[in-house]
Amino acid sequence: MKPRIKNILAWQQAELLMQPALIRLIDNLRKKLEESVWQGTYEEVQFPIPGFQLCLQHQNHQVKVNMWELCYQICFSNYRQSHAEIESVEVDIDTSLIDETTGDVDWNRIDEKAKQVVEEVFASLPACEA
Repeated sequence: MKPRIKNILAWQQAELLMQPALIRLIDNLRKKLEESVWQGTYEEVQFPIPGFQLCLQHQNHQVKVNMWELCYQICFSNYRQSHAEIESVEVDIDTSLIDETTGDVDWNRIDEKAKQVVEEVFASLPACEA
């Protein structure tokens, strides 16, 4: 669940990427929910890490998704949903999200990856009648 950052450079890169990842994640979730039969709300959680989870509901189905987990999937190249069950996992920063020349966030790339993560979330939802 909790990513373990390897060194100070990786820590700085994670700090650079997490807020933009969250921004693009929320925007892509909003867009996907607009075209979906699923209704989404956000709920504050305190455990295991304070933050928010997305609560998706349709008919009698309800799915909760930890927003940090989704951000980790965007920011780290080797973080998978299965890591949520592990207490701590060493991660690698997805450096393709950082412009090599400027050292800034590559907003187009981070948006693409956020879209991909959102698509995976919705693809994993139970099949429901419209």
